[in-house]
Amino acid sequence: MKLTESVKYTRSPLRARRTVAAAGAMLGWLGWAAVAGADTVTDWDAKAMAVASAAALGEREAAIVDLAMFDAVNSVEQRYQPYLVKLAAASPTSPEAAAATAAATALAGLHPESAASFKAALSEYLAHLDGAPEALANGVRLGEAVALKMLEARANDGATAVDPYRPKTRPGQYVPTATVVASTWPTLRPFALASPSQFRPGPPTALKSREWAADYNEIKELGGKTSSRRSAQQTETARFWLMVGPQAYHPLAWEVVRDRHLNLLDCARFMALFAVTLTDSYIAVFDAKYHYEFWRPVTAIRNGDLDDNPATERDPTWQPLDATPLHPEYPCAHCILSGAAAALIASLAAGQPLPDLSLTSPTAPGVTHHWSGLEDFTTEVANARIWAGFHYRNSTRVGTAMGREVAQYVLTHTMQPLGGAAAH
Repeated sequence: MKLTESVKYTRSPLRARRTVAAAGAMLGWLGWAAVAGADTVTDWDAKAMAVASAAALGEREAAIVDLAMFDAVNSVEQRYQPYLVKLAAASPTSPEAAAATAAATALAGLHPESAASFKAALSEYLAHLDGAPEALANGVRLGEAVALKMLEARANDGATAVDPYRPKTRPGQYVPTATVVASTWPTLRPFALASPSQFRPGPPTALKSREWAADYNEIKELGGKTSSRRSAQQTETARFWLMVGPQAYHPLAWEVVRDRHLNLLDCARFMALFAVTLTDSYIAVFDAKYHYEFWRPVTAIRNGDLDDNPATERDPTWQPLDATPLHPEYPCAHCILSGAAAALIASLAAGQPLPDLSLTSPTAPGVTHHWSGLEDFTTEVANARIWAGFHYRNSTRVGTAMGREVAQYVLTHTMQPLGGAAAH
């Protein structure tokens, strides 16, 4: 099932091509004439993306939905270690019905205000599934039971804990009053990592160093709102990657799933691994961000006379291309996510050629970017955060490397094959 209507776009060095055709809506409630196999998983992952909360919270929701689908299908086929539970499946049981019901139940628990919509969507979806009534009914019961256990397991994980962040100030001195984002995530219980700080990197660049001066001056020249050094293409790319949350990465996973013709269970496992890895990447990067609390370029450049580095000249009116994200700078969050996503996609490719990957963005309407290689993809994301005026070069390198580390850990520590079965 085709989930998005794409616009082709190619430019050197991104190898993207733009056409006149307008992109269809990235998501919405999907229609279907027939459903089977892996489409069930990608359809409901898309539904989760369509209603996801902003940024990191949305990725956590996708992880809960995708894990519920995996454990439900795996309870029927039993080829992998379960993530959380392996329930007894009656015979016969429709694994597609189990997956769809698990997703709908998880979504209703995450978004109770829309529970009636999810119930209606599930009824319509089940009506188009092939299978004996008994098998479908058994699948519904199994999927619901698995999802409820998944929701219970994550109910108090700390994702929505009360924000305790203490602004840095002196008595009587004004500080900007915007609330920071995800300050509680350094204590959030990971889905797979042993701890949020497991892959915490070393400190950011020393302010007296040549590297700091080089990073400072690069972003000062290329990331400013009125920069004359940044090209039109670079500006467009920066705006493209202003999007956040599952919509920024999950469509790439769907493309690879379709290209590899995965069966239902292997698709469910891959999407669960993908969502878990990205969520734990968010946890890992926020752990590092709030540990180091390194200043953003808009702060550093307006205070360039305070870093004790003669090569960083102050610009008192400098602004980034767009509004700076409300959390500390180091490391780059988009970079850890792109590094993690690339590593997961590479693992599924298993050394075989990948399809060209493409993606649209709500923050760059009418454009789709297209990549022929994963390194091109991660490089673009890193450059985009510099061109937007958000991150220094060193931060992008560290973030991308962290993402690969998180992905490798998740791949080797959860949902492993049983009895030496091959993982796809």
